[in-house]
Amino acid sequence: MGGASVLAAAGLQCRECGKTFLMGPQYACDACFGPLEPIYDYGALPGPAQLRARIASGPASMWRYADLLPVAHDPETDLQAGFTPLLHARRLGRLLGLERLFLKNDAVNPTWSFKDRVVSVAAAAARRFGFEVLACASTGNLANSVAAHAARAGMPAYVFIPAGLERPKVVTSAIYHPTIVEVEGTYDDVNRLCAQIADERPWAFVNVNLRPFYAEGAKTLAYEVAEQLGWHVPDHIVVPVASGNLLVKITKGFRELQRLRLVEASPAPRVHGAQAAGCSPVARAFREGREYVDPVVPDTIARSLAIGNPADGRYVLQIARSSGGVVEAVSDQEIVEGIALLARTEGIFTETAGGTTVAVLQRLAERGAFGRDETVVAYITGMGLKTLDAAEGVAGRAVTIAPTLRSFEQALHEAVAAGGRAGHGLAGNGHLHGGRLQPAGVPASDR
Repeated sequence: MGGASVLAAAGLQCRECGKTFLMGPQYACDACFGPLEPIYDYGALPGPAQLRARIASGPASMWRYADLLPVAHDPETDLQAGFTPLLHARRLGRLLGLERLFLKNDAVNPTWSFKDRVVSVAAAAARRFGFEVLACASTGNLANSVAAHAARAGMPAYVFIPAGLERPKVVTSAIYHPTIVEVEGTYDDVNRLCAQIADERPWAFVNVNLRPFYAEGAKTLAYEVAEQLGWHVPDHIVVPVASGNLLVKITKGFRELQRLRLVEASPAPRVHGAQAAGCSPVARAFREGREYVDPVVPDTIARSLAIGNPADGRYVLQIARSSGGVVEAVSDQEIVEGIALLARTEGIFTETAGGTTVAVLQRLAERGAFGRDETVVAYITGMGLKTLDAAEGVAGRAVTIAPTLRSFEQALHEAVAAGGRAGHGLAGNGHLHGGRLQPAGVPASDR
């Protein structure tokens, strides 16, 4: 790294009333019960040129931005999350009429979701404050990450999840050997229970008593995108919304970069939120022009987004409206089609949250929300192997043939005769064009 981090974090502050607190494992204001978040002495940081140089000389992980995080890097907990690829999505972009569409692929993190960023900061904070147990309330991805980071740090872990989660998400937590507690209820029930346990036991619940630190890890998704775009800010971002923290903190990250003059003085991105229609309290409030969010009971295949009472929903509404963005909801069928579209055009297999993002991206593009030459970044936050059930219906099927060239040629002929469309094995994900197997859904003129 470029020397020890400067640690500009100066304390905690209530987002509602502004009351300040010393840095510590506290998450709610004792005056108004508003959420707390770290505040920074930006004047303590080096100037833009020196700060960029420090970042450039840092590790190829989210900890290259340690100067802008609330706790110091802790190698004992670090799984080297972050600095994930920003891919220019040319094929998907052509389909959507976008020249500069980029995908931030956070599905390649150590436990295959963006949650490794927030847990990396929270785990470092847990050790700093002397906790010996790591815990969380989770819809699956966070449980994976807490279990893995606890294993790395040699700490016991307790992960609380709603009963009935996708089996792959349970197994990908269990392999790290935490104590998994399945709660009969929704995520909101799980979260309430964990808040009660956090009051009774000296455990570090990463998204409860360590939430101010945990949440800041998501800022690195803004820092990386700006750095990977040559220290430029995109014109639009599309972000999935569960609790809303991810969208809020990415926005904060871009604002910090502008404040520190690490990026050029340009308009802030227009921020678009993506929800599943089966759990869309924020999208509904946006559509109805309300400033508050009414809780809902989730009913969607996008379980990682199934938070019926999102803690940061109100802030998402404020950001989307003030930036000129929107919050949209898409059906489960559109989510599945979004997963398939991303896979066959860009080679990225995402989970249902990513399918939600792609489906909203597609809807906004069809509506003309983006200029053809504007830079659009869509955040892909988790990988598809965690939600295989959702993708099975749109995945191509294999054909079974004898181990002979004749059998293969016959199967190929039948695929061509059938039009080479889905359901015919060899061309299940595409069709023949000019003697070559081409992906389905992409017009010949777009290749």
